[in-house]
Amino acid sequence: MDNHQRAPTMEFPHDFRCPISMEPMKEPVTISTGVTYERKNIEKWFLIYKKNTCPATMQPIDSFEITPNYTLKRLINSWKDGYSPSSSSCSSPTHHVQSNELVSIMKTIESTPFKVTSLKKLKSILETGDEIMASEFKKLSGVEVLINIVEQVLVDSFDFIAFRACEEALSVLHQLPFSSEDETICLLMKPECLKSMAIMLQRGSAEARLCTVSIFEKMGKADNNHWNLLIQDQGIDVFKSLLEIVSDEISRKASSCALQVLIQILKASKKSRLKAIEAGAVCTLIELVPDSTRSKCEKIMYLIKLMCECADGRLAFVEHGLGIAVVSKKLLNISIATTKIGVKILWLVCNFHPTEKVLEEMLFYGSMKKLVALLHIGGEDDSSTKERVVKILKLHANSWSRYPCFPREMKEYLGLGRDFC
Repeated sequence: MDNHQRAPTMEFPHDFRCPISMEPMKEPVTISTGVTYERKNIEKWFLIYKKNTCPATMQPIDSFEITPNYTLKRLINSWKDGYSPSSSSCSSPTHHVQSNELVSIMKTIESTPFKVTSLKKLKSILETGDEIMASEFKKLSGVEVLINIVEQVLVDSFDFIAFRACEEALSVLHQLPFSSEDETICLLMKPECLKSMAIMLQRGSAEARLCTVSIFEKMGKADNNHWNLLIQDQGIDVFKSLLEIVSDEISRKASSCALQVLIQILKASKKSRLKAIEAGAVCTLIELVPDSTRSKCEKIMYLIKLMCECADGRLAFVEHGLGIAVVSKKLLNISIATTKIGVKILWLVCNFHPTEKVLEEMLFYGSMKKLVALLHIGGEDDSSTKERVVKILKLHANSWSRYPCFPREMKEYLGLGRDFC
């Protein structure tokens, strides 16, 4: 019977035990040396035995003030709530070891100003994708601890130690799965946290920027409502940071995540499109199209299309010397999706901004020739695209007919009659 009663106690992590009694603590308090004890034990040490040293270190102390360690108490209670004989029987010994290590690391993180090493250890435990460990970490209020570290960069933005700790905390958060029902989303959406992550996008290391933009992508998939807060606070700076990452040829993963985040932002609000245009997004993205992969090209073209739905976006597009050229080049060359998006871009430009320069460029760069080709290929799925093509040709056929490169057989197809000549 005694062995059965003592078994759970033996499972307690060492850091949860009082250094005096070696029993699990119920009311942990911290003294001036930074060591935590069970309240009744340290009070007995000071008041009854009249000692003026720290029991664990034997360091002389001048102040006998004791401070409740609520964080450790919360960790102990969370650990006890998650412990049961049934759960222990189905968990592997490795989980027990990692669980104890997790508790120890969390305690160290909260008690020391030098957090980077402990955060790296924490990352090594969580990056395996073990759902049990991720769940236990959340139960230990780990997400709150990490976000507090991230937000500290707002206070000490030029403190190297605080900055590195913020980078490592984001790399840990990056490992965690979360959904729209997860409290993690609410914590990440705090204005202070969003501001801190925006700083990391601008000034963080390559790895920190990847982790940050990846977290943003996860947040966007779970809940799009936070983008207005971010843009309202950061303005065009957040778009400049994202565009810089998109343009980065070293980290394709970061570039892909940044593109996805931009799509989430621009789809959510037309106001955000204006901010992106102001940040130079149209020009930057146009210049990325020629050398982009198929997947990246589709995303970039889609972003350009979203911005061309605004007057400022169309103006930026036509003023760029390569705008019509790169879109024309990708028609019929990448994918059906890219072709549909390209036709929509040309339709928006031709319908709302049909200057003589635009129409001449469409002839010179082969847009019109490819639009004609589109009428002779494809199936019923392309009906809306073909309708736009016909509208573009009917709208500007009289202007293009002056040029010898315009196919004369299009007259009857478009029903323009003899006035076509």
